Amino acid sequence: MVLSKILVGRLVGPACVAAAGLFVPGLAAAQPPPPPPPPPPDINALTPVSPQEYAVYDGSAYVFGSSGLTCMLQRSGGYGCNGVIPGGPDGANLVGGSSGGVPVFGVSPAPMYSGPVNALPPNTRLSFGTVSCGGDGTMTACVDSRNLSGFVVSPAGSYILNEVNPLLARPEGTNPYTN
Repeated sequence: MVLSKILVGRLVGPACVAAAGLFVPGLAAAQPPPPPPPPPPDINALTPVSPQEYAVYDGSAYVFGSSGLTCMLQRSGGYGCNGVIPGGPDGANLVGGSSGGVPVFGVSPAPMYSGPVNALPPNTRLSFGTVSCGGDGTMTACVDSRNLSGFVVSPAGSYILNEVNPLLARPEGTNPYTN
């Protein structure tokens, strides 16, 4: 009798403790990190077009339509797109930034440009300075070759490329000027 109580205590006790651990949130296995976003599209591999047919504001900016968006490249360094942004945070209808910086999503009550807009043909790009924008007819992206930041807007979702500027914050021992 004593032996059976000892065996039951030694077998049942640990089993109950182990089973209880399944129901305690602090002991649950950690969730895997979310998958990284897909690699950025190689916008600079697309065929370049002449910016002249997209010039507005006396040539200080270039405006084009791509995949239902209105996009602008400014000679001063600003770039962005507005319209329906699938998966944009907090109802964003605008994404943009400035050369050398990291773009952000936002909400605008009015379009960035209300004049006529020429469509950018699929598989082409428009570039000024270090920023290139283009798309394949479904996806639109802008990438700044200075810091490899930019954005992608596509039916599968929209996201910012390199949300942390690698020229300002980088892991110890890395060099932003070499690959």
